[in-house]
Amino acid sequence: MSDDNSKKRLGRGLAALMGDLDQPIASSKTLEKTQTEAPVIKQGERMVPIEHIRANANNPRKFFADNELLDLSNSIQEHGIVQPILVRPAKGEDLGGAQYEIIAGERRWRAAQKAGLHDVPIIIRDVEDKQALELAIIENVQRADLNSVEEAQGYQQLIDEYDYSQNELAQVIGKSRSHVANTLRLLKLPKDVQQFVRDGSLSAGHARTLVTADNPQALAKRIVEEGLSVRQAEMLAQEKLETKSSEGRQGKPKTTEKPADIRALEQTLEDNLGLKIDLRHGNNEKGELRIKYSNLDQLDEVCRRLQNGLLGS
Repeated sequence: MSDDNSKKRLGRGLAALMGDLDQPIASSKTLEKTQTEAPVIKQGERMVPIEHIRANANNPRKFFADNELLDLSNSIQEHGIVQPILVRPAKGEDLGGAQYEIIAGERRWRAAQKAGLHDVPIIIRDVEDKQALELAIIENVQRADLNSVEEAQGYQQLIDEYDYSQNELAQVIGKSRSHVANTLRLLKLPKDVQQFVRDGSLSAGHARTLVTADNPQALAKRIVEEGLSVRQAEMLAQEKLETKSSEGRQGKPKTTEKPADIRALEQTLEDNLGLKIDLRHGNNEKGELRIKYSNLDQLDEVCRRLQNGLLGS
């Protein structure tokens, strides 16, 4: 099977790789209560000691909120682990007693440790590093377990290490290409602004307004301190850009500010295409629509969508 075909089939094959995981596995606490009942082990699953599992250093998710882990731990104590942990055989010289490495489910594994479980349900898949990373990203994105910066870093890792294009990523993860492009743009932000996104102080919508800002750190701090909405953040960023542009013209007449509806339409088109839009609408109902691209791949994508009538899709 070709590499291209494996990329296209991966998203659809995730459920098969994960297995049908609708039924819960009983926890140690539940077993103590029922005693006569055995955990429900479905085909392809097994229970293993929790110390036989280790985390995956390539997991795109790096941040695990303590309060979320505590909530999940309490749920696991009461109901057990509903979704088995997807693992692969551990490889390397210094395994430290670990037999399996997590592909997807590190949050469940961490919460199970907090809950004091001795054994956890797993599903084993013998996959290579590339597919393990793909599965980890897809599983986390589908569950909305990644913050936007972690999601962007996962996408970038697939692009850098495995030569994915943005179109291929969109097909694999089941998202639009504009979503992939806009998410990757967050990696242009300074590290301290990215940290605001990681800890939930800024949403992805807020962060996208700061990508082209002259001083994103100062704007981010103001957004957080004043609790500004995304729309308010957009207006603030636009005001800063216009002020800088006016100062740079050194006395030249100030260009009339674009109406709010024109700026809103520009933002909608930018979100759809993942490219910078400049809409110039005159009083005589004539105007120009400029789409700025950085490479031929982006130009080809714009042409393809225009030819197929998918600009607004």
